Amino acid sequence: MRITKAPGWALPPLLLSLAAVTQAATAADLEEIRERGSIRIAVANEVPYGYLDEDGEGRGAGPEVARHLVDELGIERIEWVATDFGDLIPGLREGRFDMAAAEMAILPERCESILYSEPNTTYGEGLLVAAGNPLELQAYDDFAGRNDYRVAVMGGADQREILMALGVAEEKIVAIARNEEAIEVIAAGDADAYAATGLTVTALDQRSQAVEAALDFVDPRVDGEEVRSWGGFAFGPEAEALRDGVNEVLAAYKTTNAWEQTLTEHGFTQEDVLNSFKYSTEQLCRRD
Repeated sequence: MRITKAPGWALPPLLLSLAAVTQAATAADLEEIRERGSIRIAVANEVPYGYLDEDGEGRGAGPEVARHLVDELGIERIEWVATDFGDLIPGLREGRFDMAAAEMAILPERCESILYSEPNTTYGEGLLVAAGNPLELQAYDDFAGRNDYRVAVMGGADQREILMALGVAEEKIVAIARNEEAIEVIAAGDADAYAATGLTVTALDQRSQAVEAALDFVDPRVDGEEVRSWGGFAFGPEAEALRDGVNEVLAAYKTTNAWEQTLTEHGFTQEDVLNSFKYSTEQLCRRD
């Protein structure tokens, strides 16, 4: 079972209406994008999913696959946009960018607000802890029923809902805006761990000796099922033509060694590659 509670970025009805008007006025369809010769693609600066390098170029599994798709669609240039993860959906709805290549998990509540491509990746969970893991934390369940442990999550991500489904009190969950803040939060003692996807945790582990990925991490299970995410490219609610075009070229690209090599070079396993075909976006959007 995938957790489907509404994420924390949800806008009130009045602002949603205003955002929809703005989006309708500024978002471009596929032919308009081709005519202007460029597409605006957002990332959340999250290694290895989607981030910008020092030259402002998109890197990671999402952007590098997106670069091939955009070329196949006959679009000449990509304008890369870096934003907070929690701003991806509002930005798509408001037309501030045309597409997100952040490998954002396909969840039913999100499907009500934006459009998704078919899955490009799949990934499991992980836990970042202080070096040496002095509290011997190995699972999200370790925070359930404990008043003395605090766990950080990224604002807008679905780890909050996973933790709460496992019985973790909301007041023990610390929200941060960016993944890199997790290192400082743990080092300062403001949180005892950071709950994120396994690949994110591994990337953060490699950046600082003050933290490490929890060894022997136990994958969370909700209602008896392992929690796993399927990530895809995301679009504004009126961008059906762009979404359909991306899906057509993505389906062909996923049959190539080049696509598989892109994912494995960024840490995805052969199991991840195979599991990316397990569900369609239609199935993921209606899971409960």
